Amino acid sequence: MKGFRKMPTEKEIIEQIERGKFSFPPLFICLLQVQPVIKESRRADALIEVLWGEKKAKFAVEFKSISTPKAFQSALNQLKFLFPQKNFGLMLIMPFLNDKQLQELEREGISGIDLCGNGVVIVPGVFAVYRSGGKNRFPSSAPIKNIYRKNSSMVGRAFLTRSSYKTVQEICDEVNRLNMLVNRWGKKPMSLSTVSKSLKTLEDDLIIERKNTIRLLQTDKLLEKLSEYYSPVITEKKVRIKLTDENEPITQILWRLSRKTGLPFVTTGTSSVTQYAVMQRGGMLSVYCPRIEKIIEMIPGSQSDRFPNLELIETEDETVFFDAREQQNFWWASPVQVYLELMAGDKRDQETAEQVKSFILKNL
Repeated sequence: MKGFRKMPTEKEIIEQIERGKFSFPPLFICLLQVQPVIKESRRADALIEVLWGEKKAKFAVEFKSISTPKAFQSALNQLKFLFPQKNFGLMLIMPFLNDKQLQELEREGISGIDLCGNGVVIVPGVFAVYRSGGKNRFPSSAPIKNIYRKNSSMVGRAFLTRSSYKTVQEICDEVNRLNMLVNRWGKKPMSLSTVSKSLKTLEDDLIIERKNTIRLLQTDKLLEKLSEYYSPVITEKKVRIKLTDENEPITQILWRLSRKTGLPFVTTGTSSVTQYAVMQRGGMLSVYCPRIEKIIEMIPGSQSDRFPNLELIETEDETVFFDAREQQNFWWASPVQVYLELMAGDKRDQETAEQVKSFILKNL
């Protein structure tokens, strides 16, 4: 749909229709009335007429100026309340409609057009047009901040340890409690405003709902979003060591050094797999640590790329330390971190990730 360079308002869309500049080829659209009464005292945003040659049909229209899943569902519910009348159909107009939403509209018998060239317009026995594939020209319709990656993702991850909370403050407290770098390394706690903004997006995406409590609705969708936007740790410091003392487990050596230096350690997701799934782990243990130079000289071994059994990865990425689990006198990555690292791996890793996902769902 041409004519819009930025996110349009409902008024601007109506003006375009009124001037005959809003179309969905081969269909032509004209405005009949603004805010007509459709059912009892219920009003639609507009009544339009759609023409294809000599064929024509009327539609009661609901406009939405943002393209969030929540806005889509809200519009759908409003249109269902109106229900199709004998003399007109129902239509949703919003900035962007994806394939899944177009298919849902088609199943519900409701037409829909976006401003990116996508749409489904069906008048039974008269005409039908379905078009998809147009890219979202209004990315600003989604929140600027991606809350599914980096530190913001910890708000979503908190719902995968506990599915409901009473207040925003309770969620904020839980996020900071589960953040090892806040508790043991002096990192700045997450603010209440950051948590609140993240919750707004989670609610708009229909992943959580806020009523008497704040609760998780779609676990699968949350895991899918976290996996889609997951960013593996990038580090400039990575050291591989061959430990000479094979009588003492590596984890016990690191546990002792952690207590002595105050440094937090946590194994990587791929090294923590066996805590949550059945998978043969390699001979090298990989561990995240915010400062590795402090302990390299204390470890009874030598740096070597030849048959190393310990890998130290320096990072202050808070997400890899989030919800770390203490077992057998060591800290292992959370099941969510394990799942995300496996999903970023090869086919075998991704198959194992399904086992970890089952663990998450079972223990939620």
